[in-house]
Amino acid sequence: MRRRPAAAISAAVIVALGMLSAPAVAVDAPATRASVPRAPAAADGGGIDARAAQLVERMSTAEQAASVVMGHIPTTDPTALASYMQQGFGGFILMGANVPESRDVTVVTDALVADADPPPLLAIDQEGGIVSRLGTDTYPASTSLKTQPVAATSAAFAARAALVARSGIDVNFGTVADVPADSASFIFGRALGADPQSAAERVAAATAAQEPVVASTLKHFPGHGAAPGDSHHAIPSTTETLDEWRATDAVPFAAGVDAGASLLMFGHLAYTAVDAAPASLSPAWHEIARDELGFDGVIVTDDLGMLSSSGIAAYADPVANAVTALAAGSDLLLMIAGSTPDTAGQIAAGITAAVEAGTVPEERLVDAATRVMALRLQQATASTEWTLCAQCTPVD
Repeated sequence: MRRRPAAAISAAVIVALGMLSAPAVAVDAPATRASVPRAPAAADGGGIDARAAQLVERMSTAEQAASVVMGHIPTTDPTALASYMQQGFGGFILMGANVPESRDVTVVTDALVADADPPPLLAIDQEGGIVSRLGTDTYPASTSLKTQPVAATSAAFAARAALVARSGIDVNFGTVADVPADSASFIFGRALGADPQSAAERVAAATAAQEPVVASTLKHFPGHGAAPGDSHHAIPSTTETLDEWRATDAVPFAAGVDAGASLLMFGHLAYTAVDAAPASLSPAWHEIARDELGFDGVIVTDDLGMLSSSGIAAYADPVANAVTALAAGSDLLLMIAGSTPDTAGQIAAGITAAVEAGTVPEERLVDAATRVMALRLQQATASTEWTLCAQCTPVD
């Protein structure tokens, strides 16, 4: 698995913040955060991947299953959050309901990691602008960045990453790599570019800017722009062929993968010329991501609750959706919409049962759990320091 270049974090953030226009630097500076190692490196010198494999090998099937689930409950109560995460989930996604009125998100994130070793992945949808969970994010977002020089995207996302990390969050589901078909597209306002090349340049810039500070995510693979409709309520579909995809919608994703994105989020999008099933449940699309794009990081599903919300009977059961996504090749199973405090545990139990019954190969669960564990270790063992730049002189 690719490693984050730790050495240049402080410089990258300082330079980026200095590039932002004056109104965009209205953050609570000065502030300093030092990342402290929270998990030991492999004693045998084998590195993070070897350590991840060792830890997963020692887990029971049920523990491995829980470790590939990223859950959610809508509360800021530290006791409830800590209790929820004691089930051994590999991650938690923070939504608006997890942001306290005080805006001090660290109260929540501290409760979520508690004494876990290594800590779970804590994620957030912090695109900026239209989709922004952290109210203190005043940096330029997609609505303006798509018409500004690429350097503006680098600056905005470096600063955004620092803000996310400062909140105790280490994964940002924040890079929209979709190419909108037209300005009326559901995803147009959130996309970083209006055509494959401009989107690719800005996606690569956003990825490179974030990766020294947080694990960045490309979404929504294989591309929401070609499939009209809102995947929160339906399964958008397109007849675009694989060759057409390679020449258009694939371009920003390939650029983001080459720039070092840690995660790739699969959308609930049906490219019927490739597979009638949504990409999130499609072995064919997972194979394309691995073999054609060369992505070797963590594949995460978009919210599995969205599939249930589509109204299609075949996707009504979130547990079945999770099992199918894992079998198809996803590593981290995200569940938000319709989730109760019991849903993530039910998904983990369903995965355990599927592996024990032979429906999902044991090696597929082990592979997924190892990829997730390696990313957890990578985030936990960061030992660099970064500082929000209170003294930088903004560039007009």
